[in-house]
Amino acid sequence: MLTEKKLTFIDLFAGIGGFRLALESFGLKCTFSSESNKYAQQTYQANFGETPHGDITKIKSEEISRHDVLCAGFPCQAFSISGKRLGFEDTRGTLFFEIARITKYHQPKILFLENVKNFAGHDKGKTLQTVEQILENLGYKVFYKVLNASNFELPTARERIYILGFRKDLGIDKFNFPVGSEKNTVLRDFLELEKQNSNYVIERDDITFLRKSNNQIENYPQKPVRIGVINKGGQGERIYDINGHAITLSANGGGAASKTGAYLINGKVRKLTPRECANIMGFPNDFKIPVSDAQAYKQFGNSVAIPVVKAIFKRVLETIGEKNERKYFEQSRFANS
Repeated sequence: MLTEKKLTFIDLFAGIGGFRLALESFGLKCTFSSESNKYAQQTYQANFGETPHGDITKIKSEEISRHDVLCAGFPCQAFSISGKRLGFEDTRGTLFFEIARITKYHQPKILFLENVKNFAGHDKGKTLQTVEQILENLGYKVFYKVLNASNFELPTARERIYILGFRKDLGIDKFNFPVGSEKNTVLRDFLELEKQNSNYVIERDDITFLRKSNNQIENYPQKPVRIGVINKGGQGERIYDINGHAITLSANGGGAASKTGAYLINGKVRKLTPRECANIMGFPNDFKIPVSDAQAYKQFGNSVAIPVVKAIFKRVLETIGEKNERKYFEQSRFANS
């Protein structure tokens, strides 16, 4: 049975290893990783003791180890569709093609993919349609859903689409994604409140508060609550209450509080620190950050929310286990009849 042996996985477009942290927590073994960004490679090496292989487009499928699970938080790209064939070749020139070719060669039991929320509607839905069709043609039953990290005990509004593919011979015809927790979380509990983070303080003459901070935490919804603006309140110029949630971390963007947003903390307006960004994405306290602040912001802005990935994979293991138990029961009943 699938769940009776130690499962292996590969970590494609690995970033700083969010997928790896999540799957290793269930006892799975990573047998291959790939990440082309040298700074992300540096962080990955500092935490896992190995440097990921580089550009996946230059790595042959046969050079990648056999594996049970393929993980990939791949970039969102439009596909050039000719006609209505929606075949394997239609994705050439995109990074999803690399996932498809490795899947075609190795036929892993499970595919676990992640992308931005807008992937679902990208190119009027054609992109997701193509992904689903190609994975179906490669022999996989596909399920997908958009989940928000705010529902998984993280204080950040981060919506992402998660795509699962089960190889059809596993017989998985139904999968229920986790719905998350009703537990109320607030950004305040994830901050380094006791430290003097003067490097991140924003001192400007054009800061305006629209409302006072609300200390009645239970009255806030599970989302960011804006209480002020910097300048005209454009991107990276909005101030939020730490008794609500953080905005979605971004790898890009400008403004005085670019990439993290601004928050009123201990009477001062400041950005989040890299460690605080790690906290709100579910990274452990001992996760090493060996790069500059600028690179760290980019890396956490590109990462997966670890508790969400854990919750999904827990459901994957439960689904496989239930299927195996049903098979065993049916076989035993048949044998005894």
